[in-house]
Amino acid sequence: MPLIAVGVNHKTAPVSIREKISFAPEKMVEALNSLVSGAQASEAVIVSTCNRTELYCAVAEEVGEKHIIQWLGEYHQVSAEELERFCYAHKGDDSVRHVMRVAAGLDSLILGEPQILGQVKSAYAVSQEGKCIGSELQSLFQQTFSVAKKVRTDTAIGENPVSIAFAAVSLAQRIFADVKRSTALLIGAGQTIELVARHLKEAGIKRIIVANRTLERAQILANELGAEAILLGDITDYLHEADIVISSTASQLPIIGKGMVERAT
Repeated sequence: MPLIAVGVNHKTAPVSIREKISFAPEKMVEALNSLVSGAQASEAVIVSTCNRTELYCAVAEEVGEKHIIQWLGEYHQVSAEELERFCYAHKGDDSVRHVMRVAAGLDSLILGEPQILGQVKSAYAVSQEGKCIGSELQSLFQQTFSVAKKVRTDTAIGENPVSIAFAAVSLAQRIFADVKRSTALLIGAGQTIELVARHLKEAGIKRIIVANRTLERAQILANELGAEAILLGDITDYLHEADIVISSTASQLPIIGKGMVERAT
């Protein structure tokens, strides 16, 4: 029976789209049953994290990714046409390779991050609980867990996460012995700032302020991480409160100038 993987992740969709099609844990079994009955899938596993939502399905020959995307859109009340702009799809062997890359941390925002394997295992367990998994996906995921474990034990992939964001936060931690008492002002709301915010949150930082050109985009990220959102024009009013300032925007000009810093001191 053919395998299909359909989804969005941090590389293909902004936070606003990822939030729209995420699945609440308490609704997961209900969603799986709906997917199996409504999208002509005989088996299904849904992986839903802050950085990705992916549907792994065993389907009949005549069922394609459009059926799965259509169901996803209907379930979350988002048009299939809009979703198709952000979704990717893998079939057969490509879907096998994809889920193994995901579980091993090779497709993560932080290369080699260990949490994703546990999240995939949890998704598999929920599908078992809902009786939405059979021999096809059972075999796929058991093999996937074995491969992911081997990748971790045979390589050093998880020892040194690779990203500019990680380097920035590491530098901040060297300067401040205890970031748990610090306030960070993050300028921008793109992928790098999102990752910086997550690293800081994991480090236990006291307060995060997200400044962006559009308040709505800053608010989405702030809501997800328990931070505050402000406009770029308000930075002057908050700069004096920040111990750490990290900026990542598409602007060709500096966001913070000498005069702004002098007024904040």
